[in-house]
Amino acid sequence: MRITILTVPDCPNVPVVQDRLTAALDGRAAGIELVEVSAEDDAARWGMTGSPTVLLDGVDPFATPGAPPSVSCRLYRDAEGRTDGAPSVQALREVLAGARKPQQADGQDCCETDPLDSIGRAGRGRRAPMEGGLRLVQQAILRHFTTTGRAPDVALLDLLAVEAGRTADDVLAELDREDFLTLDGSRRIKAAYPFSAEETRHQVHLANGVSVWSMCAIDALGVSAMLGQDVMVSSADPVDGQPVTVTFTNGAATWEPAAAVVFVGRRQGAGPAAAVCCDALNFFAGRPSAEQWQLAHPEVRGEIVSQARATQIGQQTFGPLLQDC
Repeated sequence: MRITILTVPDCPNVPVVQDRLTAALDGRAAGIELVEVSAEDDAARWGMTGSPTVLLDGVDPFATPGAPPSVSCRLYRDAEGRTDGAPSVQALREVLAGARKPQQADGQDCCETDPLDSIGRAGRGRRAPMEGGLRLVQQAILRHFTTTGRAPDVALLDLLAVEAGRTADDVLAELDREDFLTLDGSRRIKAAYPFSAEETRHQVHLANGVSVWSMCAIDALGVSAMLGQDVMVSSADPVDGQPVTVTFTNGAATWEPAAAVVFVGRRQGAGPAAAVCCDALNFFAGRPSAEQWQLAHPEVRGEIVSQARATQIGQQTFGPLLQDC
């Protein structure tokens, strides 16, 4: 389960909701990500209707129909009608108990079969920690992709790694172990989510004229939010080769064909996202094509998701990667 707390900077109710989540979890392990939101358009992108907003696997279980995006304080009402700045422990227990549980295969831990666990590192997110120069190097790699369409040479990262008292090879090895990127047999950067140094089915055309390959459909859908710019995603249905494009303009996505969907899946077993799920996250021209592909690949567990849901996953996963806070 992925738990995300959306908050405005210095929200006094964030420590309250964190403590209540800890109590509601009652010792169960869960990754909790804190995301600061300060602009109305970012609130709309994240689905935030006030601070704090709690998301379970990207969904607000306390959402009020018709509530507009907001960076103001949010009030919650308990069973007796009293208002509070955070959900009660009991309310959190109830929504945690009712949260979607991934299908469990015989002999496997449930979280190993949830496609979203691989996409979002089991709730830990795709933004590397500040410690040890990890985020500094990760963000430098991502920015190099966006300006050149290619991965940087390791030598270009040495000066950044030195600031953290490390070598670039050492930092890259840790980023690889923690699945923020993948290295090839020669220890060169093969991919840095959401980008790929090798040709894939999914290409993202940036506003600066650069085109870059993306690891999967979900990764491609997160690039616009990560860069804060208009992009166009070009892909193809793996069943019949029909083109699928998604054009982001001022944060809004236009899909062609209009019936296009995304399959979110993963293969059984442990491993980095590049190995277990990236080739199972694809655009399809329509649901019938996605269903056909799903039937032909019984080794892949997953589901067909709507355009809105796929975009939400991509934006929430990759939107924060270049943020400093």
